[in-house]
Amino acid sequence: MLDLNFFKRDTIEVAKDLLGKKIIRVTSDNFLCAKIVETEAYLGLNDKACHSYGGNITNRNKILYKDGGHIYIYLIYGIYDLFNIVTMDKNHPEAVLIRAVEPIKGIDKMSMNRFNKNYDKLSSYQRKNLCNGPGKLTKALDIDRSLNGKILSKDYLYIEDCKEKVEIEKDKRIGIDYAGEDAELPLRFFIKGNKYISK
Repeated sequence: MLDLNFFKRDTIEVAKDLLGKKIIRVTSDNFLCAKIVETEAYLGLNDKACHSYGGNITNRNKILYKDGGHIYIYLIYGIYDLFNIVTMDKNHPEAVLIRAVEPIKGIDKMSMNRFNKNYDKLSSYQRKNLCNGPGKLTKALDIDRSLNGKILSKDYLYIEDCKEKVEIEKDKRIGIDYAGEDAELPLRFFIKGNKYISK
């Protein structure tokens, strides 16, 4: 498991360094593992796309005001839970969104969670779309708002280093047109050529 100090660093560096790392999701009856292939950085008080923009603390965003290594999960469109990891410290309410992952272990369970059928029954389109988006990966990995506010832990959800070197590309973040000029910032990072990235 990555030391929590890994997350108490510059948010952009954390977003890039998470690529190639593994998410481990542990439940009472399952062990699921996936490689992080795409992330987005959200830079706090001055980032119009970040929930802490302007410094207004709400019941939803208060988790951002904790130290790096806390889990921040919120609902969008009334349907999708999105998994973020808080970075920096309580004075810098920033986070990294886990945007896409490549399934490694427990793939049949992920498939059941997403499509209610085993992986070998999926179409090629469904296989590609198993975890290639932030709402898709949380459903596949059984990550929901019951984990919001908790700190990463081997008991339920953590990040593991697999020492893989990856080639990183960057682009603007997705789905944040409301953020004006900040929507154009190159704060989305992904592994070059990986077929599981969202775009």
